[in-house]
Amino acid sequence: MTDRKHILLVTSSPRGAEGLSTRFALEIAEGLKLRSGGALTARDLASEPLPHITPAYIEGRMVPLESRTPEQAQAVGLAEELVNEIKSADAIVIGSGMINFGLSSQLKAWFDHITWPGMTFKYDENGPSGLLLGKKVYLVTASGGVFSQGPYAPFDFQTGYLTHLLAFIGLTDVEIVRVEGTVFGPDAAKAAIAATQVQVQAALDRAA
Repeated sequence: MTDRKHILLVTSSPRGAEGLSTRFALEIAEGLKLRSGGALTARDLASEPLPHITPAYIEGRMVPLESRTPEQAQAVGLAEELVNEIKSADAIVIGSGMINFGLSSQLKAWFDHITWPGMTFKYDENGPSGLLLGKKVYLVTASGGVFSQGPYAPFDFQTGYLTHLLAFIGLTDVEIVRVEGTVFGPDAAKAAIAATQVQVQAALDRAA
């Protein structure tokens, strides 16, 4: 990565800075920034959670700006801010800690705001197609158990759903970094973190 890049970092772990998804997503984002000499925009959905979408957002985005109520203008304005953050980014780093086999409600709210017909995807005679093209995504997922393989793999409703949402809006170049198996004692947690560190370094080396 030799050109100056704008990186967007989105973290969502309810554990905040203590969350491993946050830790490794931050490490990737800062590594990309260091390598490219670009800018980094960070959005922490745990410390500053987004509201759930409401009729003000659903209805407001369908009417002209001058016709929106104050509530609609506020709701749509927030969504526009989030979409603009993605559009201005060359690389997007997302940290997601597994909550009850899926993603957190904080991260789901972010996707609900940015999955916007006409803005991030469109419908035509061939069906839906994403509009956010040419961007690299690093998806850091964390889970206490092991979900990448083995008996619990069918219950990973986090990684597949996230990659589907990203692809739906055009973000198909996704590199997944997992930290998993940390609940099986201190030695297992240490080994899991070390394995993730190797993944992070490999991802950064490929970006260089």
